[in-house]
Amino acid sequence: MFIETRHLRSLQIIAQSPSLAHAAEQLYVTQSALSHQIKSLESHFNTKLFLRGCKPLRLTIAGQRLVDLAKNVLPEIIQTEYELSRIAGGELGRLHITIECHACFEWLIGTLDIYRKQWPDIEVDLRMGMSFDAIPPLSQGEIDLVISSDPVKAKGITFEPLFPYEGRLAVSPDHILATKPYIQPSDLVGETLITYPVPRDKLDIFKHFLTPAGIEPFAVRSAELTAMMLQLVASKRGVAVLPDWVLHEPMQSGRIHSCPLGEQGLHGMLYAAVRHSDQKLPFVQSFIALASQAIQRHE
Repeated sequence: MFIETRHLRSLQIIAQSPSLAHAAEQLYVTQSALSHQIKSLESHFNTKLFLRGCKPLRLTIAGQRLVDLAKNVLPEIIQTEYELSRIAGGELGRLHITIECHACFEWLIGTLDIYRKQWPDIEVDLRMGMSFDAIPPLSQGEIDLVISSDPVKAKGITFEPLFPYEGRLAVSPDHILATKPYIQPSDLVGETLITYPVPRDKLDIFKHFLTPAGIEPFAVRSAELTAMMLQLVASKRGVAVLPDWVLHEPMQSGRIHSCPLGEQGLHGMLYAAVRHSDQKLPFVQSFIALASQAIQRHE
């Protein structure tokens, strides 16, 4: 491609100037250098761009076509250069989020509302289709941040800690297990366990509590929504393991009772997984900071 942006800038200034000498002053080049640019274009395309001997300079049809091109292209280039500088400075970008934790909806939506007000120029989206195998799409750039309680080793990925949580067994207030100081795996042998519809290896109750003890609950049923799980527990249709931030309000209202899992409790940490290359971007750091404070705002 022979035409360069410097050619378009020069032609645009020449078309607006009374003379070539004046245009050269505007462009901070010599008149000779500017004449050389024009002659180079005319020689390459074998056509004249200006009518010689006219004052002010008059464009030929070919010259006018290039000036029209400059009017259309240069503003786009200037805007793109501005946007690229903002992207490099972390002021403009994209944050597509997915979660491996259904219960995170309890605090995530409110956090995103605050974040969008603070970063209106960041394209924010919540992507759910990759929730159960999110690290490969994160590595490949399809998404930008994963909220997970299950850090794994992945090349180019960093897991930033957000906040600790405790998984507790939710039961109805008059359930027999409500009298126990803590729950042992064998206590769930006769219980219907209500879980989110995710693989067992993604559920703390199985991965860290029941499976190591070789215990299987009487039955397992799933529910998509946290509110539905709580309703089923309150109506004695089963028990559920949920993070403490979810149980705070229903316990205060007396609808639900919760028990620790094991004498030491079942504790975990929630993380934000991001690419190494994005870790220090201001808008990514801002989201992580907001998410780290989410439970304090939620309670």
